Amino acid sequence: MKAIVYKKYGSPDVFEPLDVEKPTPESNEVLIRVFATTVTTADCMMRSGDAFLSRILLGFTRPKNKFQILGTEFSGKIEAVGSKVKKFKPGDEVYAFRGFGTGCYAQYKCMNENGSLAIKPGNIGFPEAASVVDGATTALFFLKEKANIQKGQKVLINGASGSIGTFAVQLAKYFGAEVTGVCGTKNIELVKSLGADKVVDYTKEDFRKTGDTYDIIFDTVGKSSFVDCRKALKSNGKYVVTLMTFNVILQSLLTKFGNNKKVIFAMSLNKTDALNFLRALIEEGKLKTIIDRQYTLDELPAAHEYVEKGHKKGNVVITVKH
Repeated sequence: MKAIVYKKYGSPDVFEPLDVEKPTPESNEVLIRVFATTVTTADCMMRSGDAFLSRILLGFTRPKNKFQILGTEFSGKIEAVGSKVKKFKPGDEVYAFRGFGTGCYAQYKCMNENGSLAIKPGNIGFPEAASVVDGATTALFFLKEKANIQKGQKVLINGASGSIGTFAVQLAKYFGAEVTGVCGTKNIELVKSLGADKVVDYTKEDFRKTGDTYDIIFDTVGKSSFVDCRKALKSNGKYVVTLMTFNVILQSLLTKFGNNKKVIFAMSLNKTDALNFLRALIEEGKLKTIIDRQYTLDELPAAHEYVEKGHKKGNVVITVKH
């Protein structure tokens, strides 16, 4: 099968096409024909080796594998199932999250039936389904599971036009919050269309200095800090951040006890329940995905280059031909 691999950390130029052996599912696995995957900021950090965590998992000086296949989320159709698989059958259309397991920049992928794998929403295509997986599940996990969002709360989403941000705005509104989105000038109308009650243009105004306070500040892009945002948090407010750094981990521990304003960081492992929840919302027309650009698998370097510029709206999708 065809895959896009890299053998060393670096710029998008390190990617190269390679014919690799088509995987065979074990007894508890399904073999999925991949139709779409995405490029996320996390993918770019793993490719470049900029993230310390990625080097711990993938290799300090170079990828541990002889060749590494990236790609953290995908959608496709099940082609074969192992002898012990009970939840899925050939022909099922699915969407799934691989996380640091990666391997989605290829024509086929095996998944454990108990992994982060679910039937995709029936009313959207494979590109849309792939683009939902990581951003929407991450937004749901932090808002619902970690921040315990409640109806009537004031919530600010920093990076409201990105992948996580576009879903966070919609989900916060779904849960009944009053939502303020922070984005650049060109994305104001987009964020409003997603349901934001108020939009702050960060090129003209600093949300930390407006005098408004929030029950939850959700920084989806790691462009602020708890210290800077503390005054903008209400008593018992929560500062939620997806980007793991030493400072974030330390502040999370320090504010866990005896501090009425909390720093929240965590990692969600299995996303199956979230994927099933999101499928229902999408099929009911209560959640949509924003796709900025689509590339083919052969155009993966260009897609990574575009994402690294930091100006994408929503998601960048890779379509996989067979």
